[in-house]
Amino acid sequence: QVQLVESGGGLVQPGGSLRLSCAASGSIFSTSAMGWYRQAPGKQRELVAVIGSGGSTNYADSEKGRFTISRDNAKNTVYLQMNSLKPEDTAVYYCHANTGRMNYWGKGTLVTVSS
Repeated sequence: QVQLVESGGGLVQPGGSLRLSCAASGSIFSTSAMGWYRQAPGKQRELVAVIGSGGSTNYADSEKGRFTISRDNAKNTVYLQMNSLKPEDTAVYYCHANTGRMNYWGKGTLVTVSS
């Protein structure tokens, strides 16, 4: 059984930064594609960024240049560095793992961008 636990969310002012972390249990981390998704109130969940097991990355267009996804396989952790945050980035951010056979989700961490 794989568990994903997100942390690092909170309240930040527009233009500020946050770093989200997702710690994964189990032995599948290093071979899994990991991703961050978000869901704003009243909206569907959407992709933010993904990182493959080999380190290749892909971002949603609105996050390119502002967000950076990275992973530390030794710590079974994936990160999302978010800079130049905007009010429209307010959402619950979810960690996702794709092992190739199964998909796993964390419970999410709330990010609120407001002055």
